[in-house]
Amino acid sequence: MADTYVLVHGAWHTGAELEPVARALRAAGHTVLCPTLAGNRPDDDRSRIGLADAVASLVEFVEANDLRQLRLVGHSYGGMVISGAAARLLPRLARLVYVNAFVPQPGESLNDMVPPHYKALFDTIAAANGNAVMLPFAIWREAFINDADHELATSAYAALNPHPYRTFTEPVALEQPLAALTVGKSYLNCVLDTALPASLPWHPRLSERLGLFRYVECAGSHEAWFTQPTALAQAIEAAGRD
Repeated sequence: MADTYVLVHGAWHTGAELEPVARALRAAGHTVLCPTLAGNRPDDDRSRIGLADAVASLVEFVEANDLRQLRLVGHSYGGMVISGAAARLLPRLARLVYVNAFVPQPGESLNDMVPPHYKALFDTIAAANGNAVMLPFAIWREAFINDADHELATSAYAALNPHPYRTFTEPVALEQPLAALTVGKSYLNCVLDTALPASLPWHPRLSERLGLFRYVECAGSHEAWFTQPTALAQAIEAAGRD
């Protein structure tokens, strides 16, 4: 059955980096769109754009394209964005799919879910860079794309862009926990992901906040979008099916 997917990128990314996975899903017969959120576009003012702006940009994209029976797929920080957009898009949604993504509670920010050493690092980088943050290559190489060789890690890193730090510090606007939403939910866990420490895992620490959800596993690191695009597309299809 052909379905419609919107793939929502994580921090430092644009929609373009999700295209290898999108192409694999399209080859399976699905309609797939990969927008770039407010805050990660070339001319965006990263000093002032916050989470609400990113959420609004996703809602506007879905409504402008009149998308319905939609599988909304959020990766990493993209989980904050699809969470904030879900209630506003509820009549259009078939399922929410979180791919090693943050699942916030009402009033929670992304920084509330990361280890203290990440927050300290991001505070320091943002203070020196007009409230924009960039992931240092050493952390990217070892914790985010640990299943890539050096050449792929380097070329993938070159595609990243500075990210507006307000999207990490601004609380999400949720009227109720995501578990209460009357829409299907899935959590896709790439099992080599070490972007968060084992003591603060993606699953089950964050996934269980969805209440009733489908659990799917995939090979690869946090950046399986670069390293395992075909396997990740197949896992997204399994997570998104009726």
